[in-house]
Amino acid sequence: MSASTSAPANSAPVAHNALPPPSTSSAARSSRIAPHSHIKGLGLSPEGFANLDTAGFIGQNNAREACGVVVDLVKSRKFSGRALLLAGAPGTGKTALALAISHELGAKVPFCPMVGSEVYSTEVKKTEVLAEVFRRAIGLRIKETKEVYEGEVTELTPSESENPLSGYGKTVSHVIVGLKTVKGTKQLRLDPSIYEAILKEKIVVGDVIYVEANTGAVKRVGRSDAYASSYDLESETYVPLPKGDVHKRKELVQDVTLGDLDAANARPQGGQDIMSVMGSLVKSGRTEVTDKLRREVNKVVKSYVDQGVAEVVPGVVFIDEVHMLDIECFTYLNALLESPMAPTVIFATNRGNALVRGTTDVISPHGIPVDLLDRCLIVKTDSYTREQVSKVVQLRANVEGLKFGDGVLDKLAGEGEKSSLRYALQLLTPASILASLAGRTQIDIDDISEMNELFLDAKTSASMISESGAAFGS
Repeated sequence: MSASTSAPANSAPVAHNALPPPSTSSAARSSRIAPHSHIKGLGLSPEGFANLDTAGFIGQNNAREACGVVVDLVKSRKFSGRALLLAGAPGTGKTALALAISHELGAKVPFCPMVGSEVYSTEVKKTEVLAEVFRRAIGLRIKETKEVYEGEVTELTPSESENPLSGYGKTVSHVIVGLKTVKGTKQLRLDPSIYEAILKEKIVVGDVIYVEANTGAVKRVGRSDAYASSYDLESETYVPLPKGDVHKRKELVQDVTLGDLDAANARPQGGQDIMSVMGSLVKSGRTEVTDKLRREVNKVVKSYVDQGVAEVVPGVVFIDEVHMLDIECFTYLNALLESPMAPTVIFATNRGNALVRGTTDVISPHGIPVDLLDRCLIVKTDSYTREQVSKVVQLRANVEGLKFGDGVLDKLAGEGEKSSLRYALQLLTPASILASLAGRTQIDIDDISEMNELFLDAKTSASMISESGAAFGS
């Protein structure tokens, strides 16, 4: 093995299975990098054409342009009752395209990914799992205009009086709170219950808060930046002094999903006695939501929308390996797509003609029944060329902060072309560990060669097993 050939002369060779040296900085922590953290959008021009290698996307120009058309259809509210099917070989960017569509639709748009096999549960029915995912992908943006008192706390003085119920001790009769903004100051005389909320929020002089005039709810925004210290890192959040008057009308926006509303209303409240509490603890964590409850939630949501208080934000449901669903799920999906509040639905599969799961004789393209397939716009993803594999590997290396020596990128591109793009990407981090153990800051071509000795790609592994099986049979 050659992992230690480039090590310094004054250090002993390091075995590939040796533990790395302890970090010199206790504060240094490595964060996990998601497989698609570099995807920022579809990377299209204003005319809808795919720009060359932008927004984290390499290649797939036809698929990106087709998805751009779907985004325009969704934004113009003309994609209802239909779904998008991404069909292509493994590792060709189907999940990345679905994530990019979600980014293009907006930052606050719910994105709910799932795999076809997730519907098979012993606790909840298959159709219930699908319905729950669809409800979680429908957002509700609630806008409320409230009268609030907002400012920096300059005074916090509770006023005590004799307790009328007992001859001993005193009770808080009211609390005096002074609030300051850029425009002026105001002194408020508040109820004792609000003082309890202030203590619960751990509010002290110098904090920026707002108090709702109607409900008396207290919210701590942060610490006034006038109290900001000179520390580089601190757990406190500093906010500027509020502008305008202390007493003002403020628009508050809250984002929830229909799934959140269903779960909140389906949870049994029970009593406050110990048996009710113990009963809620031993019950199953997942509870099926009835259709009646969903209809009631929909009525309330519709009334909010009609009043202009709320706005429905359809999100994206992404079902990967959709061929794993059975005929019952496919039938139910037809009904869900017909719903007036259906989200944008994206399927992904890597199957050709396949048996529809749950049947014995129905063979259909992509393993999806024809009646559901007719509702889909189908987008094909292409395999990557050697040049595109090289660009993807370089992009991921930049995201993960890795450096390559001479010839490494070309070697990895060759591995990706020979086996798969995913295999080439999987070699990056182990090779960087070998390089660091050998005392180098960049990956050399020897590290990649040793990775090929330690690990096998799928095609090589399958051929070796078939050869050994043939030899054993002979």
